[in-house]
Amino acid sequence: MRLAPDFYARPVLEVAHDLIGCTVEHRGVSGVIVETEAYHESEPACHAFVGVTERTKTLFGEPGTAYVYRSYGIHALLNAVCEPAGVGAAVLIRALQPLDGIDEMRSRRGGVDDEQLCSGPGKLTQALAIELSENETDLGGDGPVVIRPRAAGWRAPEIVVGTRIGITQAAELPWRFCVAGCPHVSRPRPANMRPAIEAGG
Repeated sequence: MRLAPDFYARPVLEVAHDLIGCTVEHRGVSGVIVETEAYHESEPACHAFVGVTERTKTLFGEPGTAYVYRSYGIHALLNAVCEPAGVGAAVLIRALQPLDGIDEMRSRRGGVDDEQLCSGPGKLTQALAIELSENETDLGGDGPVVIRPRAAGWRAPEIVVGTRIGITQAAELPWRFCVAGCPHVSRPRPANMRPAIEAGG
């Protein structure tokens, strides 16, 4: 079962929180989401801040659409478009805890330590072989990237929230969500993060 489009048609901070513990799958290889970041057109770190362009139009599309873009000309990064169509917002999938197809992940990632297989947004797309061709595909329908609801054992993960990383603008916003104590989250590891005590951030 996939997460339905209605799951994504909500405030981006709620979706970023609630994606923690869900599973991302691509052609039989999968991992549990242990870290996300929210991005919204109202703040300058979001690509949608500049408005609708050829690059950003996906962000203003239907909720539950995959937004995949190239970072620094190297890595494809996976995002889930959120909020109603016409609002530019998405959740960046930052890290996964490997689940299925771990040997294939190891091969794709060049024999790194297992904790590093999916511990960053570029690492996880390499491990799952997600490419730019997945941009604008349907996460909630028949697209090749599948995001499933929280499975047993992940129904109530302990989530902490703090500021986003790897950006220079709006870096003070506490829009990064992580599983507390998880060794698979990206670096720098969470520090001085507070519990996300309310569902949806």
